[in-house]
Amino acid sequence: MSAAPPPPPESAATGGGGGGSDSDKVLAAAQHIVKSLATSKNAADDMIRILSGFDNRLSSITADLFPSADLSSSAEPPEISISSAAAFDAAEQLILLWDATPEALVFEAHEEDIAQYLTAVDVAVEHLARGGAGAGRAGVAVQLAMARLEEELRHHMVRHAVPLDPTGLCFSLRRLSLGSFDDLDFDAATPHSVDATPETARGGPLVSPFDDHAFDPVRPEAVDDLRAIADRMARAGYARELADAYCNIRRDLLDEYLSVLGVERLSIDEVQRVEWKQLNDKMKKWVQGVKTVVRVLLAGERRLCDQVLAVSDELREECFVESTKGCIMQILNFGDAVAVCPRSPEKLSRILDMYEALAEVIPEMKDWCLGSSGDGVISDVQAILDRLGEAVRGTLFEFGKVLQQESSRRAMTAGEIHPMTRYVMNYLRLLVVYSETLDGLLDVDGDESNALERPEDKDQDTEHLEGMTPLGRRLLKLMCYLEANLEDKSKLYEDAALECIFSMNNLLYIVQKVKDSELGKILGDHWVRRRSGKIRQYSKSYLRISWMKTLSYLRDDVHGSGGGSGSGSGSGHSGSRMSIKEKFKNFNLSFEEIYRNQTLWKVPDPQLREELKISISENVIPAYRAFLGRYGSQVDGGRNSGKYIKYTPEDLEGQLSDLFEGSPGSANHSRRRT
Repeated sequence: MSAAPPPPPESAATGGGGGGSDSDKVLAAAQHIVKSLATSKNAADDMIRILSGFDNRLSSITADLFPSADLSSSAEPPEISISSAAAFDAAEQLILLWDATPEALVFEAHEEDIAQYLTAVDVAVEHLARGGAGAGRAGVAVQLAMARLEEELRHHMVRHAVPLDPTGLCFSLRRLSLGSFDDLDFDAATPHSVDATPETARGGPLVSPFDDHAFDPVRPEAVDDLRAIADRMARAGYARELADAYCNIRRDLLDEYLSVLGVERLSIDEVQRVEWKQLNDKMKKWVQGVKTVVRVLLAGERRLCDQVLAVSDELREECFVESTKGCIMQILNFGDAVAVCPRSPEKLSRILDMYEALAEVIPEMKDWCLGSSGDGVISDVQAILDRLGEAVRGTLFEFGKVLQQESSRRAMTAGEIHPMTRYVMNYLRLLVVYSETLDGLLDVDGDESNALERPEDKDQDTEHLEGMTPLGRRLLKLMCYLEANLEDKSKLYEDAALECIFSMNNLLYIVQKVKDSELGKILGDHWVRRRSGKIRQYSKSYLRISWMKTLSYLRDDVHGSGGGSGSGSGSGHSGSRMSIKEKFKNFNLSFEEIYRNQTLWKVPDPQLREELKISISENVIPAYRAFLGRYGSQVDGGRNSGKYIKYTPEDLEGQLSDLFEGSPGSANHSRRRT
């Protein structure tokens, strides 16, 4: 309960002293009320009680002029049953009394008090509009009332603002955390997430908990009061003051919301100086932020404008654009800064995320940003979208240049998959996730004349270009760059057999990545068959280069029949035996050299590794078994026979199983005793 006000002064309450007039009594009562309000907890309640108890006529005026009905809506002021002059006098007094207590707030008083004040404002505005006698007083009263209402608008909107809880913005970050190009590394043999599938890499669309529940930036119970203030300020001719106050408050609150979302206000220079790791985090937040800003914040601001500023369509559109423009420009400025940053391949997925997020919300923004001012905002948004699209094309171009110019001279010692191959293939697989967006962006290029630079590739692959999408043509170009680069790197090997292993490993990895993803559909079966054929050719070349010399020691044609008859047979037999021993010795030395080297080589794919071992066995073991069967008896049983016949066929087969494992072989497979 409010403190009971002190009784009115005797001269005012009794009419004594000089037999003053009614107007004197009003002035005396007003002076007393001003003093009493300073100690009252409910200024409006005390004020009306004092006025009502002072004079019967004033009591009847307040009863008729300020009925207890809810007048906070935008309905027109009610008809006044008393004379307009008397009504204005009472309204003026009420406005003056509230003005004398700036620390008190009308909209924190009882509903009846709020309704009475708003009616007093309506009366004063109507009296001013009629002109004539008392217009000056009415102008002062209206000015005072508008100043109070403007201040109350600010206070009420801030007090009832709904805070944005960042913990409630539970976005799905799978696409951001698993499938970004910043996870790929040219220098890492097994970069993080390089084997993620496109489905797990990109994840689903960003999801907001507000999709099914609208976010109201002001508590619903305060909206009617705000609309009542806005209606009266607009009708009184204070639309400009209303717009300024409304926009300033909303701008400040939107700035706070952006801060909660982690969307910073950064200049282009500041963005370009940020380290990539920090910039990557900021770009992630931007992608979340732009959807939250449009679908949550701007949607809420649009509803609030429609509710509070219903008095004027023009005012509503102006205030929405002006109050949200700063928030939108802060979002756009970061996008613009990213778009003009130096091109580097790792930024591509983030830029694509930004492009898609902005493109996705533009239709919604067009529904909200109306009029010429709104058109200007949409034009700015579209310009940033175009710049981000250009950044995507430029980054892809830079990626092609990097791929062509990557000229590391360090050969993979074991012939394994080059880190560049892993990086590029996973990079391309992630590009396919954005195929719809990239097809649209790359379609503007038009010039694919330089897509393939190697004549052999032009003959083999360009015949399929006509039916390919813009992204498909670009992918084919990038694959050409990768294959050419790998071919150059294969020339770093002095051992031609290891060169074949390196080429096989890398080309098989490429084919597997293509077949296991949407790349296969884009490049087509023809492309896959050609590369599979190349792998078989590399396998045959390896067998020829690596084992031809070794197998040559097991041939019969060099040493003849291996024996003679008749006279002189002893000398011939001795020479033949020496030749056979030499054959066994040379075979052993050649085999052991291959074993020492090729156990250290790597064939990561288990199927290819096993197929190579089988192919080697099918060529070596039967030839050795046949040679051993024909000539082993001529050596076996003699002196130091174990020096020449060191292995059984089973020993060799056991040793061949150690090849391509990437570690020194045990060489403990021999079961023959020396």
